Amino acid sequence: MNRSRFFLPIFLLGLCLCLAQALSARAPNIIFILADDLGYGDLGCYGQDKIRTPNVDRIANEGMKFTAHYSGSPVCAPSRCVLMTGKDPGHAFVRNNRGMARGPILGKPEVEGQLAIPDEEVTIAEVLKQAGYVTGGFGKWGLGGPGTSGDPLRQGIDRWFGYNCQAVAHNFYPTYLWDNDKTIDLDNPPFTAHDTFRQNEDPNDPVSYERFQGNEYSADLISDQALEFIRDNKDKPFFLYWPSTVPHVALQVPDDSLQEYLGEWEDPPYKGGKGYIPHFKPLAAYAAMITRMDRDIGRAMDLVTELGLDEDTIFIFTSDNGPLNGTHEGLAGTDSLFFNSHGGLRDGKGTVYEGGIRVPCVVRWKGRIAAGSVSDRVTGFEDWLPTLAEMAGGSTVPTGINGISFAPTLLGESQPERSFLYREFAGYQGQQSIHVGEWKAVRQKLMPRRNAEPVIKTELYNLKDDLAETRDVSADHPTVVARLERLMLDHRTPSEEFPIPILDN
Repeated sequence: MNRSRFFLPIFLLGLCLCLAQALSARAPNIIFILADDLGYGDLGCYGQDKIRTPNVDRIANEGMKFTAHYSGSPVCAPSRCVLMTGKDPGHAFVRNNRGMARGPILGKPEVEGQLAIPDEEVTIAEVLKQAGYVTGGFGKWGLGGPGTSGDPLRQGIDRWFGYNCQAVAHNFYPTYLWDNDKTIDLDNPPFTAHDTFRQNEDPNDPVSYERFQGNEYSADLISDQALEFIRDNKDKPFFLYWPSTVPHVALQVPDDSLQEYLGEWEDPPYKGGKGYIPHFKPLAAYAAMITRMDRDIGRAMDLVTELGLDEDTIFIFTSDNGPLNGTHEGLAGTDSLFFNSHGGLRDGKGTVYEGGIRVPCVVRWKGRIAAGSVSDRVTGFEDWLPTLAEMAGGSTVPTGINGISFAPTLLGESQPERSFLYREFAGYQGQQSIHVGEWKAVRQKLMPRRNAEPVIKTELYNLKDDLAETRDVSADHPTVVARLERLMLDHRTPSEEFPIPILDN
């Protein structure tokens, strides 16, 4: 008997099995999509009945939807700092929006961007890069200007395309974007997102609105580059951080998307003059911006399927904070009441009430996360760093973070509930909140305007019975208030950059 002929097929079979196991054990690709000012109620899978979001809804239907996920802060930069560093807002470096300079935002300013996170901060991108991932960022950064310690290229991002500065990102038709450490010129006329009508322009004439558009829509360019990154790195684990600028104002969207919603509702013009450029059909514009973003997410999902990476790719979609408050006559022309963007929650962007910090979150990992599953677990942006590190194969996480991995929850395993979730915001007169089980304590006006004397008043809400936070029950539960006040006092470190004196002293 020729034993070599007998053992060769067994050897090859074993080799194939080992290869199959190695492939199945490949670290998953991670596509993290972060919307900008998208409310809890702005998606179909969270009850939206006017704006169409079939692709994000598909992520929810084929994965897990979270009902109690919290952004890092009620505004952009501090929320992103919590997300990227795994530190809650009582320990994060950035605790409010702060630009590096108020320089020009038309051409190419010498100084742009927000306060830079320090070199010693360790970001999600750095953790995953150390684990062998190629990392890319496409969209809006907001954590440090070009060349500073907070530059995305110095914080673990291998490839960056989009906006560095949040102020520049207010305009979807900018004159330039960043491509790694260089700018590229765009074919758009120079105007700012805060312009208004000239004296000779008629706000009732649609032609008067045409000069607030351009030829190259930044969100399209960013999406195209994100998809190219997927194609270029299909054979290795990649982390795609996609912080979209949609649907942050100004209201701007190409006509082919606007057409989809024209005529659906009575939609009077927003004539500007209240912070951002006018729009002739503001309701249609807001809806169209979100649907266009959803379309691009669908393109990414289709590409992943085409490349055979469905079961090797985690899709995550969430938002950096709640929606802009008001009606179309308010700031920027958005109408959160018309769209129920808050999803029945109190207030919106800029507050630590639920409407400002409870955000949509859906996650899909085919074959690993149960389709159509829903989690009521309280989770927050600080949890993503340890969660993704664990899902990427147990990467080492930095010391000093506050995040708790919820990978077990995503994978259908049991997990103890977190003891509390803390939020602090050194803006909009200073705010603080803590969420413990059914209870939530809120403090406002810790830094009142006009040199008024700050007074600490603690409101208390039972979120189980009153998710809309309409009834302050602090007078009925003094023991609960005292316990939560002690937690708020103990669970924070003072910040030199963003002090709240009444809490720091």
